[in-house]
Amino acid sequence: MKAFYGRDVYVQSAGVHSELEIDGFSVAVCEELGVSLAGHTVRSFDDMREWGDDLGSFDLIVALSPASQRRALDLTRHYHLEVEYWPIIDPTGLGTKREDKLDAYRQSRDQIRDRILERFGAPTIT
Repeated sequence: MKAFYGRDVYVQSAGVHSELEIDGFSVAVCEELGVSLAGHTVRSFDDMREWGDDLGSFDLIVALSPASQRRALDLTRHYHLEVEYWPIIDPTGLGTKREDKLDAYRQSRDQIRDRILERFGAPTIT
C-alpha cells in the first residue's frame, strides 16, 4: 500500500499471531518489486492495542486468511470497522525446493497487489 499510495493512506499490518521476524521468502519476493520489508515489524491485533494503536481509528481491515477474518469480525463488535476478506493463497506450506517456494510466494504477492489495485485504484506514486 505504501509503495502505491505513499502517505495518502495510513496502513498498519497486523495478523492473528505475532512472529519473531518476518518470513524471509516474503522479504525476497517483495524486494523483487522494490518493496523493502527490512524494517517491517510483525505484530498481532493484540500487539497493536498494547502498543497504543487505537483500532477504532481505522476504517478498514483486510483479512487475508479465515483466521484473520474471524479475529477482525470479533474486533468489529467493539469498534465500527469495515472488514473485507481477500482469499489469498497461503504459500507457507507450498513447494519443496527454494524456487518452488519463491514461486508460491510470488503468486500470493501478485494476488495481493492485484486486489489492492482493484480496490483502491491506480497508484499515486510511480
